[in-house]
Order: sequence, then C-alpha cells, then structure tokens
Amino acid sequence: MRGFDTSKSRGALTPMLEQDLRDTAGDAEAALRLAPSVVQELDTADGDVRRQWEVLAGLGAIDLTVARALEPHIDAATILQQAHESESQPAITAPHGATWGVFAAEGPGSRLVARQSADGHWALHGEKPWCSLAGSVSHALITAWTSDHGRTLFAVSLSEPGVTIGAGNWVSRGLSGVRTVPVSFADVPAQPIGGEDWYLSRPGFALGGIGVAAVWWGAAASLVTALRDAYRVREPDQIALYQLGRADSALHAAGAVLADTARQVAARGDGPAEHAWAEALRVRCIVHDACETVLTATAHALGPAPLTQDEEHARRVADLQVYLRQHKPERDLADVGRGVLDGLPAVWTVS
Repeated sequence: MRGFDTSKSRGALTPMLEQDLRDTAGDAEAALRLAPSVVQELDTADGDVRRQWEVLAGLGAIDLTVARALEPHIDAATILQQAHESESQPAITAPHGATWGVFAAEGPGSRLVARQSADGHWALHGEKPWCSLAGSVSHALITAWTSDHGRTLFAVSLSEPGVTIGAGNWVSRGLSGVRTVPVSFADVPAQPIGGEDWYLSRPGFALGGIGVAAVWWGAAASLVTALRDAYRVREPDQIALYQLGRADSALHAAGAVLADTARQVAARGDGPAEHAWAEALRVRCIVHDACETVLTATAHALGPAPLTQDEEHARRVADLQVYLRQHKPERDLADVGRGVLDGLPAVWTVS
C-alpha cells in the first residue's frame, strides 16, 4: 500500500500556485486571496478523499497559518457540493472570489438561533463564538438552532448590516494571524443548507474532522524533516538518533492510518458508515498523539536554538501546539471507547 505523502499536493496544485502559497506563510489574509484558486485546482467535486487529505497535509507542511486559513474554505466547498448532490440543494450564488469560513462551535453564554418568517425566509439572531477569521472571510457556513434540540446549517454573507464582528481577546502566540472572535447577528438573512441536523449527520462530517488531522500531520512532517536535516550536517549521538527514530515511528504509523482510512472510504463509496464518527475520532486521536510525540522529540533533540533563532521553526511549533488544542483527547477517546463497546471494528479483535 502506498504510504501517505505530503508531496502529492504537488500533483493537485500547480507549481506556481504552490509557490504563491509559500510566499504567504504567516499571512492568513494573503492566503485567503488564493483560496478560490486552490479549490478550483483541487476539484473537491471528484470525491477523491485521499488526494484531498494529502493536499491538506501538504498545506500544513508549507505553513499552518496558510493551512488554517484554507482548510475551512475547502471544507465549505465540499459541504456545498454534498448538499447540492444529496439534498438537491440549489447552488449557492456568491460573488467571484468569495472566501468562506465554517462556524459550528458552541459555547456557554452564546446561542445563535434561526427563525423563519411567514414568507419562508430565514434570519439569524444571537451570537456565535469561536469564529476564526470572521473579519477576513466574506461568507460563512454557520450552524444555528432551529428547534430546542436541533441545528441547521446556513450560508450567510458577513457583509450584511446586522453582522457585528466582535473584538475578542486573541492573545495567542501560535496562529496569531488566525484571529478567532465571536460574531453577533441581528436579523441577518441566511439560506439553509440541508435539513435540520443534516450538517452533523452527513457522511462527510466525520471525514472533515480527519482532514484537519491531515493538516496536523503535514506540519509534524515538516518538523521531522528539519530534525533529519539537522543530523545530516552534524553527527548525531545515540540520544539524537533515538529522538529521530521516535518521531519517525510515530509519524509513519499515523500516516499509514490516514492512508488506510482513505482506502476504506474509497471502498465503501458514498454510503454512510455505521461507526463513522468513532472511526474519525480514532484517526484524529492517533494523529494527535503522533504530533505531540514529534513536538516532544524535536524539542528534546534540537534544544532551544531553533525555537529562539529560527522564525519558521518557532512559528510552526507554536502554531501546531495551538492547532492541536482544538482536539479533546480524553473526551474523544472516551467516545472511541463507547464505539468499541457498540461494535466499532478493531484490528485487535481476537474473538
């Protein structure tokens, strides 16, 4: 089986576009200007999950600010395509060059609701927390409560008069350019995408979570590459070799899991998987743990020098540490454990 490979991004993006993305490193708004071109070249409609994950990994290897800006836009394009195909959703009309965020987080003290008027139109009311790059993207796919127990996905233009981008308190040293703030909506027109809870129950929801893990993996791959290259120019001792082997083993195993998961998705086609979310969480947990192993191994092997004297390395470490924190390892592993009890297939099962 061919291994998971960040270099496959070069087969999906032209060398010119890839170089343009490299030139935007650390600049989320510059990366967003390239987002429509990335989606056009990636062609999310072809359904090749492995290719999409490898491109996301390639973006993570280039720069995490770039990847963090582009991943939601790519995800939004995929969601809109799925809605068009599975829900007979009319195509969303957005201006040429529109950029998208996906805002689905919930938080205490914040609640966004959608109300339908007598003429059938929908409007958003309330506040949505944790809206990354809300001040930079032109449009968003956003979840809002449409009943006491259900949420619906909506497409909305963030230039509507009733939209207020909050100031927030973004003091992060990692992903510092990916400002994440609350957004308030006051009677803002919105277009529903799918029915109630379609967004959370669609087969692609779990796959989107794995796409984020592919970004993490790509960033960690760049850290291991830097570690390897450091010991090609100076002789490593036994401890350094141990750390390189530790990082390589963890990343190799996680890459094999990503590749095998993509193979399974391709084999079963578009049909829903019985344990899709537990499977996705298991993959995310494996990749998360591999990335944390890489962070520790490279820190112990290279010491403080690159963290204090190498801008690209220091930024990648800080960015990855923040990006990984959107993962909830203990809670997610508990969900995997519940999945195992409910019949989640496992390679270790002996009876």
